Amino acid sequence: MNVVQVAVFFGLMVALAYVTWAKVAAAKAASHASADKEIFLAGGGLSWFFVAGAITLTNLSTDQLVGMNGAQMFLLAWWEIAGFIGLMLLAFVFVPIYYRNNCTTVTELLEKKYQGGSIRTVISGLFLAGNIFIYLPAVIYSGSLFLMSLFGLGIDETAVSGIVEQTTRRGVDPTLLMIAAVFAIVGAAYAILGGLRAVAVLDTYSGIGILGLALVVVFLALQAIGFDFSGVPTERLSMVGDNSSQIPFHTLFTGMIFIQIFYWSTNQNITQKALAAPNVKEAQKGIMAAAMIRLLIVPPIVVVPGVVAYKLFGGVGDKAYGMLVDQVLPSWTSGLFAAMIAAAVLTTYSAVMNATITLWSVDFHRKFINEEVDVVKLNRKVGIGAMVLSIALVPLYANAESIIDLLQQLNGLLSMPILSAFAAALLFRNMDARAAVAGLVYGVGIYAFHTFFLYTDRDIWGGTTYYRYLGLDWLHYIDVMVFVLFSSIAVALITNKIVFRQSAQFIGFGRAKAA
Repeated sequence: MNVVQVAVFFGLMVALAYVTWAKVAAAKAASHASADKEIFLAGGGLSWFFVAGAITLTNLSTDQLVGMNGAQMFLLAWWEIAGFIGLMLLAFVFVPIYYRNNCTTVTELLEKKYQGGSIRTVISGLFLAGNIFIYLPAVIYSGSLFLMSLFGLGIDETAVSGIVEQTTRRGVDPTLLMIAAVFAIVGAAYAILGGLRAVAVLDTYSGIGILGLALVVVFLALQAIGFDFSGVPTERLSMVGDNSSQIPFHTLFTGMIFIQIFYWSTNQNITQKALAAPNVKEAQKGIMAAAMIRLLIVPPIVVVPGVVAYKLFGGVGDKAYGMLVDQVLPSWTSGLFAAMIAAAVLTTYSAVMNATITLWSVDFHRKFINEEVDVVKLNRKVGIGAMVLSIALVPLYANAESIIDLLQQLNGLLSMPILSAFAAALLFRNMDARAAVAGLVYGVGIYAFHTFFLYTDRDIWGGTTYYRYLGLDWLHYIDVMVFVLFSSIAVALITNKIVFRQSAQFIGFGRAKAA
């Protein structure tokens, strides 16, 4: 690390902050929206350009750039490609429903569709817990670890540059904790002082630089190997995964689509950006632009560098992206690249922070504590509290074997059960909210049983040989998600009928879309 690198880094971060606040100040001066709508939905004035930027950069952070490249295979691009379908469903199925029902949070829709409000409270609580205890600390931890590796700031050489295992096992590095705290304070400042508008503007402006520089890395990486992948094992180049791969090809037609629906269409962190447009058509334009970015730009930047790194360095795992960047980018660009990574961390952190503030304020504080609360003061209190908690939880991740694996496991536990509640709400009428909660609890339990007991490397239940005994050795956890989804809906319907003595009425997909 040298003075020039540091100067470039801080210069770009200050410039980004200046243009963001200038844009936000001008927009707020022209806005006539109420304080709560300004904070939670950017005054309902986000153009398609900022909707697209906010959605794209809320998702894209160090877990994609570092973690997915760490797999060092093209196959993982399917996660991003399939996101195109999830975004199209958000645009043309879910967004019109959210707008017609005047929703600020996605959970408001559930309260309006079910008889009783318990399901809204339960799911909002799950979203809040995930944001505060998982996503906020994980993003600042992973970003800090990567920046330390990039600048060589006190990380043991056995540690890796990204979302990885920190092999020192001596607790969190004080420098890492300090960097994480800076990320948290700056990211929270955007969310607290500027609301969703500042988050969206930051996402969009920084996204142009992040995506641009990431594409430059792809080009320089390909140039470094003469655009020749010879010598790389076929399985790392193939887009058709076998049953033992991370994404078996058949799962693209089973659970993959439902995973995408959950993430892009029922996730407050994402959908809140789409709800901040002035109307449905503007929101749809932004979502479609984000979908094209997801289809054409994101896949190569999250897999190509990793495969190139395999040819150059071998199987280095999560070290791949950092090693490749160090190899192909001129040394004077280190500050520029660090600013890109920092921006990616800040955009994701501030977006999740804003969604967290919104969920607490709308779904809990106004509902159970004080409906007439001053949202500006509440916004600050909740934001500062979540910020402090996220910093305090960073040490828990210092000894994690893999943050990516942890996030995937937790996502699997909640995604299909939560989606089952949305599906039952939109496809059926005369449903008791408590029945949906029963389906949700069942879904979490059955997936946890599968993941932590039935299909493990331990010998308690036959380990990974269990499915072979049943002739189902082709079954993948993505397939299991389909079972969890539909069985959770079935449990909700049965509970609704037997326990609460109500007969749910199927209204059909067409009427659900128009509801």
